[in-house]
Amino acid sequence: MTAVLFDFSGTLFRIESTESWLRAAVAESALELPEPELTKAAQALEAAGALPGGAAPAELPADLAGVWAVRDESAALHRAAYTGLSRRVPLPDPGLYDALYDRHMTPRAWSPYPDAAHVLRTLRERGIGVGVVSNIGWDLRPVFREHGLDAYVDAYVLSYEHGVQKPDPRLFATACAALGVDPRDVLMVGDSRPADGGAAALGCRVHFVDHLPVSERPDALLPVLDLVG
Repeated sequence: MTAVLFDFSGTLFRIESTESWLRAAVAESALELPEPELTKAAQALEAAGALPGGAAPAELPADLAGVWAVRDESAALHRAAYTGLSRRVPLPDPGLYDALYDRHMTPRAWSPYPDAAHVLRTLRERGIGVGVVSNIGWDLRPVFREHGLDAYVDAYVLSYEHGVQKPDPRLFATACAALGVDPRDVLMVGDSRPADGGAAALGCRVHFVDHLPVSERPDALLPVLDLVG
């Protein structure tokens, strides 16, 4: 293998919990929400699937189905899809819906998996190219910079910047071209079989990890180092 492509959310990084997300947005908005109401609202937001990178909607509203299907193709669609879901949950101030969305784009809302830095650094030391291929509606580069991982990434290919989302092979092909590698010599690492599995259409090898909380997945990325040889 001459290069490894990584998914972002659920693979290299994990978003904070829904309760932490809501609590932070409320605090940053200088609002007050009694603890029982905050807990109840967080549970409702979780069920609604309103946190990007969090749980999928328990039930997708019919009027959001169209935008949900293409949400990662532009920044506007991504915001519309997720704020549309969060607005299903009553909150004390209408400004909170956009505040919540803005919060999830901040580096402090994300934590790298414990083994991410070691794996990325080792790949760099071995001369293996590294790309990040993500279905996303915003620029995740600041997250990598803030957590000290940007130095190990050679290329970022983000769906909203190309108007194409995984599993479309074109997104993976763009990443391979950016790294100057043959797809047949590339390993794609992700947590979504439907999305990340699209790389196989180009001849990439695909390896999956489980989308778990950071505390529950300390070393799932380490096998990548054996797979690239």
